[in-house]
Amino acid sequence: MKTLNKVAQITLLFWLMKIVATTLGETLGDFIAQTLDLGYTLGLLITFAFFGIVLVIQLTRKKYVPIWFWLVIIATTTLGTEISDFIDRSLHLGYTKGSIVLFIGLLILLYLWYKKYNTLEVYPIAERSKETYYWIAILFSNSLGTAFGDYLSDVIGLSYLNGALVTAGIIILIIVLHYFTTINQVLLFWIAFIFTRPFGATFGDFLTKPLEKGGLDLGTLPASIVSIIIMGILIFISNKNLKKTHPLK
Repeated sequence: MKTLNKVAQITLLFWLMKIVATTLGETLGDFIAQTLDLGYTLGLLITFAFFGIVLVIQLTRKKYVPIWFWLVIIATTTLGTEISDFIDRSLHLGYTKGSIVLFIGLLILLYLWYKKYNTLEVYPIAERSKETYYWIAILFSNSLGTAFGDYLSDVIGLSYLNGALVTAGIIILIIVLHYFTTINQVLLFWIAFIFTRPFGATFGDFLTKPLEKGGLDLGTLPASIVSIIIMGILIFISNKNLKKTHPLK
């Protein structure tokens, strides 16, 4: 059987789902490591195992299946939270050095990807080895985005709401550049992908952190449940749209 495209098309729905997934990744990661008090090392192992399972399932699919694709995205955002916190709090590198390390790692990965395929296009993707590069790059991007979001709040000292506004401003700028300039669209995609992560992360922190720290103190579990429900609805819509576009597949 011929392998068809395996990844989501880049649309407005894609970015909306990405933001909700990153919010869920932040609140769920904090729920595992902090609320359940499992610690960052065990939290890292748990989220890595979840990422590994859903990634294997995704890689073995013959075509794009929304639920498996977005489960891997959620897994990378959750694992990214644990990786960022592990680097900062267990390895004691801090969010500044952690962001630099993850940024260098992402650049190396993208260089290797480009060297092999002479392109960094993210849609369509059918070849399994290229898809592997795609998912590793997404994991690095989400981990970097998490670290940068924490850098804004913990190092620079922005409130969670202000941090979300800063990253939202960057995202709006990227949208403007996308529609009104000739800047490379693949470059803009990866910048947007990175910065939607701290936007979702800071918004997740805004929902869950104590009032005295500028949050709404909703708790990690309620915020995660709400995000799961919203994500479930969006996946349903995505699957419905896919069937309308490709009714025979």
